[in-house]
Amino acid sequence: MTENQTYQRPSENGYYGEFGGAFIPEMLFGNVEELRLRYLEIMNEPAFRSEFELLLKDYAGRPTPLFFAGRLSEKYNTRIFLKREDLCHTGAHKINNTIGQILLAEKLGKKRIIAETGAGQHGVATATVCALKGLECIVYMGEKDIQRQAPNVARMKMLGATVVPAASGSKTLKDATNEAIRDWINHPADTYYIIGSVVGPHPYPDMVARFQSVISAEMKWQLKEKTGNENPQAVIACVGGGSNAAGAFFHFLDEKQVRLIAVEAGGEGVHSGRSAATTVLGTNGILHGSRSLVMQTEDGQVVEPHSISAGLDYPGIGPLHAHLFVSGRASFYNVTDDEALKAAFQLARMEGIIPALESAHALAILEKIQFQKDENIVICLSGRGDKDLATYMNEMEK
Repeated sequence: MTENQTYQRPSENGYYGEFGGAFIPEMLFGNVEELRLRYLEIMNEPAFRSEFELLLKDYAGRPTPLFFAGRLSEKYNTRIFLKREDLCHTGAHKINNTIGQILLAEKLGKKRIIAETGAGQHGVATATVCALKGLECIVYMGEKDIQRQAPNVARMKMLGATVVPAASGSKTLKDATNEAIRDWINHPADTYYIIGSVVGPHPYPDMVARFQSVISAEMKWQLKEKTGNENPQAVIACVGGGSNAAGAFFHFLDEKQVRLIAVEAGGEGVHSGRSAATTVLGTNGILHGSRSLVMQTEDGQVVEPHSISAGLDYPGIGPLHAHLFVSGRASFYNVTDDEALKAAFQLARMEGIIPALESAHALAILEKIQFQKDENIVICLSGRGDKDLATYMNEMEK
């Protein structure tokens, strides 16, 4: 990067270093170009900002608490704070982005909303804001994820959404995204696609990161209140596509003294053939409209990922995260299914908080990194574990 560039902002064409851009079918050019030309202008309008902030406060329940995890801190001999995104309305950080994008869709005059979902949290958050605004909602979800995330499927349907199964490939998040993009191609005039992570063609990665940046904005003043210093020594977040991590890292991206620690899904082991550790297994490629690191064969066929957590079961990462990895600004680790399960049960029994399996990956890193006693460490607890109770129950029955 040049002296004037920042990790927070992509180039005019949507590139973070060598990653990003917009690789889209001609049928979608008009939609994506309209969004690119107007998203910053709309997001900066006082009326938009006012409604967005009011809904975050009165509807989503922000600010979310920054909780000092005393027993966990004692065990790991450091100062651990949990950013409680699990306490947001709908149970995860996803609502921050869907509130922002539904307001954008309204401004663009779109009446039909589509989305993809893996763990179901983004689907629920999209269905929620569509119900709030009285808009049609179609959510694409892999057949495998529909089975393992049944409570979220029921919530989406109760909220009035149509849930469409994706039956191709691994029947998970990648395939749901493929189906959503096909729908958008077939309905370009009246449809708005709410992408749930910092992936997809420009301007989606930048737009989603901006909407999620409320997480780190709150962290700064909350830490200042609690510790006297607005910057922690480290911020830890799980990464699939990477929206909670983008939000948690955002206001620290250019604060070089703050360690950024991203945790990917190691699945059954990085070299087991059943993993989603993109920074280890991925190479430079194009997936879902942008250039990033992608798990793929030598001839460019996407390799099926695996994770016990549906939200991390994705064969790529957002272009911002690929840039953070390649440039060395963030450290990337991976955690296995078993390590994530162990971390989830530990948090439940030590702090009385049941985390989402995705968030449990971030927690599991405490076993792999030794922090200093006087350091302030913030872990983004991106979601709550209600949706994963069936998996947790299976584990308890073993």
